[in-house]
Order: sequence, then C-alpha cells, then structure tokens
Amino acid sequence: MRRIRYHVVMSLDGYIAGSNGEADWIPMDPDVDFDAIFRQFDTALIARKTFDAMVRARNTSLPGMKIFVFSTTLQPGDYPGIEIVSEGQAETVASLRSQPGKDIWLFGGGGLFQSLLNAGLVDTVEVAIVPVLLGGGIPLLPVPAKQTRLKLASHKLDKTGILSLEYAIEPSPA
Repeated sequence: MRRIRYHVVMSLDGYIAGSNGEADWIPMDPDVDFDAIFRQFDTALIARKTFDAMVRARNTSLPGMKIFVFSTTLQPGDYPGIEIVSEGQAETVASLRSQPGKDIWLFGGGGLFQSLLNAGLVDTVEVAIVPVLLGGGIPLLPVPAKQTRLKLASHKLDKTGILSLEYAIEPSPA
C-alpha cells in the first residue's frame, strides 16, 4: 500500500503560508536536493488555494508526478493533464493508495490535510521548520482539529537552521 505523506514547510510559529498565501519567507537552500525529494513520489495531492498559487507562479507541474487538485470550483477542462477532484476526496485518495506506485505527496493545503487526516488516510507528517515567526497566516492544521498522536521517525538540522522532522501517525485507539 502506498503511503500518503504530508511533506510541508512551516514557520516556527506553525504556519505553512503567510496571511495572503505568500511563501516568500521560505529560503531557497542550495543544499536541498529537490530532485531527490521529487523522485520519492509519483502523485501529488493539492488543495485549490495552493494550486491557485502555482497558477499565479506559472508553474502547475511537479516533475514526474500525476497531480490531483481538490476543488469544487475549478473546471477540469481548464487544466489539461491535471485531475480535478470535486467530490469524494476520501474515496479518491483511498483508491490511489491501493494502486501500485511510489508514495503520494500531500503537497498543500492545511484544510486538505485535516480532511485526509480525519479520514485516517495520512501516514506521515514531514515538516521542515524554517526559523522565522510569521505572526499569522495559514496554519499547518486548521482548528478545530482532533488530537492525533505522532511518533518521531527521523530528524535533521541543516546549516541554515531548518529543522526537518518526520513523524509517523500512530493508529487511534479502538
């Protein structure tokens, strides 16, 4: 079974984007091997607002990945080669998990993360914490959220002060 991995950058105070969706606070670290990161995945799950930011940046592709955008407002014909999912989020993701392939990148959207987490479909939370305080913005996990226990799987501190943490999601008690 393929894993769903929420792989995201976050400010020290818990935001994945600024108040207006900006990500200009995220440093471009030349030591990060983005190709190696991309090779771990063949599918990306993206929320509409994150996709809107990609459209504004004129970059709606992720190398070697099939993209699924979760939106009730986007029209599938407007974005050839991109799968628009307007309903049945959990069913779509569960189906993707059961197919052969590489891990699946939950690329953006705190709300999408919350929805899939609540459905029991997220396997890991991988956060690169940037040493900056935004004071507001889009949170890693919107409130209200249910409590979820995590187990540290790995950690790494790079020379820029970015702390990368990988947590496995522990199963909920029955």
